[in-house]
Amino acid sequence: MERCLFIHGFTGGIFEIEPLSEYLKQHHYLTHTFTLKGHTGRRADMRRATREDWYRQAGSELEQLAKDGEGVHVIGFSMGALIASRLAVRYKSLVQSLTLLAAPVFPLNPGEIVKTLGSPAMLKNYVSKFGSTPIHANREFNRIVRESFDLFPQIEAPTLIVQGKRDHLVKTKSAAYLERHIGSPGKEILLVERGGHLLCYGEEKEKVLDKVHRFIRSASSM
Repeated sequence: MERCLFIHGFTGGIFEIEPLSEYLKQHHYLTHTFTLKGHTGRRADMRRATREDWYRQAGSELEQLAKDGEGVHVIGFSMGALIASRLAVRYKSLVQSLTLLAAPVFPLNPGEIVKTLGSPAMLKNYVSKFGSTPIHANREFNRIVRESFDLFPQIEAPTLIVQGKRDHLVKTKSAAYLERHIGSPGKEILLVERGGHLLCYGEEKEKVLDKVHRFIRSASSM
């Protein structure tokens, strides 16, 4: 049975990639999700977590899933996509394919943020998230972003890049950068016209789920 490891985003959780995990499970894939250290919703827990903790944890989860030597399809969302990229470089023999959902190569899209702030619910969400995230955690996230630039050319696994054009947290040009700089000869890209940051939700989510499934199925036959 083909195996898939999911890595969620910064200050997020399993819910961000759960629709895709469930979709692949329905298509007879073994899927595994986990919660990154500090992502409990409690400020004190996040304050104690470091990017090295997240790197080690993701690596341990991958090793466990591939303990008999079988390859794993690694799927990362947002910051999880950058952590997944690191796994693809460190564990070349274990990562069968790499899927990068809304990878924050260039975080924050001010134009789209302004548009979303017209919604009171979104405004409340931004104020709550930015106010509750420790400065230390934001620094760790920014370090992950910076460290990732050296990793992209070293990626050899087949890679799918998915980016929403209405993403309010990641600039659309992130996808083009990844397509140019990822070292793998087997790269695919999907730009979702009406897709926001949470690509596994929204009006075009079926397009995303289907594309990831077809990509993984193709990578499995290589």
